Amino acid sequence: MALTLIERIQNLLLRACAGLLYMFFWLLSPRGSSKPTKLPPISNPLLRLSAVQLARKIRKREVSSVEVVQAYIDRIQEINPLLNAVIKERFSTALHEAAQVDKLIEEEMGGEDVLEDRLPLLGVPITIKEAFALQGMPNSTGLLSRAQFLSSTDAPTVALLKRAGAIPLGVTNTSELCMWLESHNHLYGMTKNPYNLERIPGGSSGGEGSILAGGGSVIGIGSDIGGSIRMPCFFNGIFGHKTTSGVVSNDGQYPPCSGRHNEYLSTGPMCRYAEDLLPMLKIMAGPNARKLALSEEVDLKKLRFFSVPHDGGSPFTSPVDKQLIQAQRKVVERLEADLGVKVEELRVPQLKYSFQIWDTYMGLPDDNGQRPRPFKEYMAEGGPAVWPVWELVKWMMGRSSHTVPAIGLALVEMTQRSKPSQFILKQKEALQREIEELLGTDGVLLYPTHPQLAPKHHHPLFTPFNFSYTGIFNILGLPVTQCPLGLSVEGLPLGVQVVAGKLQDHLGLAMALYLEKAFGGWRDPGAA
Repeated sequence: MALTLIERIQNLLLRACAGLLYMFFWLLSPRGSSKPTKLPPISNPLLRLSAVQLARKIRKREVSSVEVVQAYIDRIQEINPLLNAVIKERFSTALHEAAQVDKLIEEEMGGEDVLEDRLPLLGVPITIKEAFALQGMPNSTGLLSRAQFLSSTDAPTVALLKRAGAIPLGVTNTSELCMWLESHNHLYGMTKNPYNLERIPGGSSGGEGSILAGGGSVIGIGSDIGGSIRMPCFFNGIFGHKTTSGVVSNDGQYPPCSGRHNEYLSTGPMCRYAEDLLPMLKIMAGPNARKLALSEEVDLKKLRFFSVPHDGGSPFTSPVDKQLIQAQRKVVERLEADLGVKVEELRVPQLKYSFQIWDTYMGLPDDNGQRPRPFKEYMAEGGPAVWPVWELVKWMMGRSSHTVPAIGLALVEMTQRSKPSQFILKQKEALQREIEELLGTDGVLLYPTHPQLAPKHHHPLFTPFNFSYTGIFNILGLPVTQCPLGLSVEGLPLGVQVVAGKLQDHLGLAMALYLEKAFGGWRDPGAA
């Protein structure tokens, strides 16, 4: 079914407005800079070990937790002035906690195995997306009106990671209210991509992606309602996992869920090394970990593989970059050569409606008839009421407290239909059936994460719907593992989404280990 005339006009108007806004940004941008344009390479060998390896060395007293934490603090202090990824640190507290860990290990009588079982991440540093409550740390998601807010408790997933022995170093930047793919807000400023400081790190977990890729953190926590784990992991060349819906708690985040958003939001791990995904997910899932068969060994030769190269030509999204198509093709070739499997290339017609499906389902009421809280109300949290049109006028005069993407989303909400399109509802149901039947319990699907390599700052305003490549799997509730595949000719990360059936998260995690060996995994941006 073709786009309606209204939808075509809306699309054209949004693109025209984006172009005008970008011109404003370009005219206001400073010309030239004396700052370095590249990160220094990693020199401390401790920063090249996975969290699993670090925890083992700490337990064996081959290295102290204090040494590890100090190494990461030094790296953050070295690169954060370039990246603006960590927006509030707790270094002195982290060093104190690391000293306590070292004392505990010295006094432990039960042996290394007991420590590994009880505290699998003991002494390992971690960073936390600022959208999560971390005791004593800000939890504003870039809202100026929440600038003074400090969390009094930990979000459940943060508490579980801390209980497993992880030591938070600080919190990382997000987009305003976590609803845009560039991590920029008027409270903390703009975060940059470590592979190219003129490029975005993605959003909304962009601060996490940036500091992890830069070597300033080894593991982190993100959240994803439209790709906010997977896009930053893709743009920054690291690993991430969007869990099966309902497995990991989404509580303790700001903004909180409303309407049916809890069905689509996923909290998950982000890391530089594939072997850290599974133990992190096991910890973060708590009692629900038993639903995921994470202890089950995966024989990749016994899986069925599928590859979808693009969404079928949606008018809302950009064509997929040829380097990304080629990278995905190389994955197919390696799988067939290494494992002796046949990867079936598919076209899935309903994927062409990914944006409309995501947009429609995000606006649906919950089972009690409660619709999602309007975005403009979140924007006004702790401050005066927000009128989107007036806010745009204020922004043009340099007087708004809000970013253009946030204002734009509030404006788009004003034009949304009160009743969902029956055609789009049918497309979603057909897509859900087809993908779930296709994958079952032993199927894996390869799909582009984003049609473009990491864009330049503000350029997503031209292509606001490209997140549809990730957002569709939030609505379908499927687990997706984001895997890096080396670097492009421009030195930017390549990658692919690995999609599995519901509760089959372990298949994606096994694929991450395989693809890391096959394609080299994360690359040091300072040496790239």
